[in-house]
Amino acid sequence: MTVQVRQGKVRDVYDLGDRLLMVASDRISAFDWVLPTLIPDKGRVLTQLSLFWFDLLDVDHHLISTTVRPEDNPTGLSADFLDGRSMIVRKCEVVPFECVVRGYLVGSGWKDYQATGEVCGISLPAGLKNCSKFPEPIFTPATKAESGHDENISFDFMANAIGHETAQWLKDQSIKVYQTAAEHAAKRGIILADTKFEWGWHDGKLLLIDEVLTPDSSRFWPADDYQEGRNQVSYDKQFVREFLETTNWDKNSPPPELPHDVVEKTREKYVMAYERLTEKKFDW
Repeated sequence: MTVQVRQGKVRDVYDLGDRLLMVASDRISAFDWVLPTLIPDKGRVLTQLSLFWFDLLDVDHHLISTTVRPEDNPTGLSADFLDGRSMIVRKCEVVPFECVVRGYLVGSGWKDYQATGEVCGISLPAGLKNCSKFPEPIFTPATKAESGHDENISFDFMANAIGHETAQWLKDQSIKVYQTAAEHAAKRGIILADTKFEWGWHDGKLLLIDEVLTPDSSRFWPADDYQEGRNQVSYDKQFVREFLETTNWDKNSPPPELPHDVVEKTREKYVMAYERLTEKKFDW
């Protein structure tokens, strides 16, 4: 009898012996809280977009199959629910750091730069604006928090923890994958502002794992609306964050329900990201 390994903010992971079953739910998180309102089909967008990138990118990854046989379903969930939101993947020893690559000055990076002229300890040219493009993408790793907020760390901290050779490989490979994805997105009229990757060891090799380049792990901006010096329209959950900022929620107590129009608009943004990046119609 297989058992559930863990429930993350979005994914439920089940142990299949030498493999794992990952099921992406329709939960959405913001400000380190899982919100009480679901976004219909969100888990399918995350899974289908990850599958698209796994196929496109020239990188070893953990995906084995998207076919969930009855004997591989310990969840009690129906086949209809699992359809489109499930991946059978290799078991990996997860690298305990998020590999964040930033191409633009935004979010916490913008706040950091305003205060120090740096982002995560990396010195940057003077005179950059909100959402300015960096001369080159930068690598800013972070701790992986099971709950609460990931914390930015220096490359040296990461290298001391896992070894310099491994850390340098992760940095180089993460930037390479980001650049490949950014070039693809640009051809589809989308700016990939930043993203975070997870990697894991399997049989002595580092594999790209978890979700990849989705609206949950990345900032996607429509290129035709981009303007340096202001916040951007986005195809990601920034829309939900901005709504929550208009409420009286203190971020220290359970979050409020999302209204119907915010749910619909969020689903629309996620589906739009999928359809523009893949040039395929979302089937659900």
